[in-house]
Amino acid sequence: QVQLVESGGGLVQAGGSLRLSCAASGRTFSSYAMGWFRQAPGKEREFVAAINWDGRTTDYSDSVKGRFTISRDNAKKMVYLQMNSLKPEDTAVYYCAAARVYFRTYARDRYDYWGQGTQVTVSS
Repeated sequence: QVQLVESGGGLVQAGGSLRLSCAASGRTFSSYAMGWFRQAPGKEREFVAAINWDGRTTDYSDSVKGRFTISRDNAKKMVYLQMNSLKPEDTAVYYCAAARVYFRTYARDRYDYWGQGTQVTVSS
């Protein structure tokens, strides 16, 4: 079992930065691939970024590539999403998720555990 709690969301102006954090519990956290997804009002939950168990492999959606960076600290059981050059279209609830295997990381059904989400609002 893995429990996930996101934090770090808030209101920021366009062009600004935020860092989201995801705190995990569970003895097997370091073996899980981790991902970030987001859901804007009236839209489907979409893939943002993923990282494999040791942090050496990452993947990003085209919409955030070059602006967002995912990282993890297995000793602290934490996953981060550094978001730079934020745009109003980045406004959404951001979710942290854990998957047993780093495979098709863009697919929601690959993830076994989800956090409750943290709101990010980018004003123009």
